[in-house]
Amino acid sequence: MASKKRRFGRVRQLNSGRWQARYPGPDGIDRPAPFTFATRKEADRWLTLKEAEITRDGWWDPDAGSVPFRDYADKWVAERDLAPRSADLYQSLLRLHLNPTFGDIFLKDIRESDVRTWRAARRRAKVGKVTVAKAYRLMRSVLNTAVRDRLIRENPCRIEGAGQEHSEERPALSVAEVYRLAGAVPARYRALVLLATFGGLRWGELVGLRRHRLDLDRRTVTVRETAYELGGVRFGPPKSRASRRTVQLPGLIIADLRRHLADYAEEGPDGLVFVGKRGNPLRRTNFAAIWTSARAEAGLPGVHFHDLRHAGNTYAAEAGASLRELMNRMGHSSTRAALVYLHAREDRARELSDAVGERAAKELADSVRGRDVEPEETEESGDDDDGDPPSSGARI
Repeated sequence: MASKKRRFGRVRQLNSGRWQARYPGPDGIDRPAPFTFATRKEADRWLTLKEAEITRDGWWDPDAGSVPFRDYADKWVAERDLAPRSADLYQSLLRLHLNPTFGDIFLKDIRESDVRTWRAARRRAKVGKVTVAKAYRLMRSVLNTAVRDRLIRENPCRIEGAGQEHSEERPALSVAEVYRLAGAVPARYRALVLLATFGGLRWGELVGLRRHRLDLDRRTVTVRETAYELGGVRFGPPKSRASRRTVQLPGLIIADLRRHLADYAEEGPDGLVFVGKRGNPLRRTNFAAIWTSARAEAGLPGVHFHDLRHAGNTYAAEAGASLRELMNRMGHSSTRAALVYLHAREDRARELSDAVGERAAKELADSVRGRDVEPEETEESGDDDDGDPPSSGARI
């Protein structure tokens, strides 16, 4: 059926009986509506709204988002100045969690319902909650850029709270447990355990530590380099400015560090402090079996290596470190991250609770004793405290 003449666009009935709307884009291309309509009135209304939309918001090319998510996300990662570890994380999240679902879908075709379905499927597959949150945040960031590039009108990642991480808080090891672990690993890794704990260093910072950054006379360790495992072990600057720091070490571990430097570290000021038996840089995959055996021997099968850093920062907090001191020690620029360590172990919490109770009991007892002696003290002092003369019956 021939279309009826309109001021903007035109409408025609298809052989199926449904109605099609078409309109001229400012780019000179004649475009159909993305769907057909049951009635002519619905098609006319759609064209009226489309004209108003173009007038109000400017031209938006409906085909601009015809880019596969995989291609756009790869370009998004490549255009950012990311630390090697962050780039590796993003590529892993894309490869394992996002591209299998969204990789071949055009940006313009991703709907909020698609994102909800994907997230629910990841959770049902028992993917870690933290991993799902990281993948969701990455997708949201990629699509936020697509909105700014005017490839899509709005970001379909609008699930409230989906990008928040809620890691279960790890228990803080006692000092005795740390030393059990230090005694259970081979001798060449004893100092690694102690420095991870009492220096608060991350795994990559330990692997990348060089002799001239460890000043045992001043009892300091300085972080200026970290190791990244990307195929092999690569060395580079820490991931943030806050991570570049100098940490004061307790005298408790200095003798162990001196022995380690003498027996196991590479020679020369640039020599690595921690290496494997063959002199190669440490790798998580190679150390995993050693750590698993050590924690079993120590009776601590559920302990992660990162729990050592957590324990050391907890000790610092319990010793009275301020929030700023903890942030500097840990290499964090975020107060939120540092606050994770400002908690107390159960035994420390009980100790503090007992101390509060004892102080309150003492204050209460002093208050009661004060009330018991008050009448006698008043009688002896008479009215002298008020500066009035004594009564006629008073003894002077």
